[in-house]
Amino acid sequence: MIDTVSQKHDAGGKPPAILVVDDDVFVHQILRELLGMLGITTMHCAADGRKALKLLKELQTPPDYLFCDVFMPDVDGIEFLAQVADMRFAGSVVIMSAGDPHILSLSREIASANGLNVLDSLIKPINMQQLSAVLGRQAS
Repeated sequence: MIDTVSQKHDAGGKPPAILVVDDDVFVHQILRELLGMLGITTMHCAADGRKALKLLKELQTPPDYLFCDVFMPDVDGIEFLAQVADMRFAGSVVIMSAGDPHILSLSREIASANGLNVLDSLIKPINMQQLSAVLGRQAS
């Protein structure tokens, strides 16, 4: 599944764009709702790394943030992030997982070692407090 959602943004300035890479449609829905509450106007979604790589190549402007699940079918999060690093992705990365915190930490270390700007790693389900804290770190 590849899905792009745009919402109107009333405040001045260009709002950030986000790419969510997760095989769980429910995660897409929750993040869409939470990000909307934070004023994020553009969110792209892909169900796995292969679809996300295709979408990244098609987008005229790369997203500012990339939220990526670790465990996905086809191309998993670690493989996907390695390829994103090869593309010299300049945005910020948030790694997510509902699984083992050790794997999440390891994924973060690998992504950082590959040169990605990893803001945080979050255990799902993600809540508003976590999301606003992560996005607030980027703003400062």
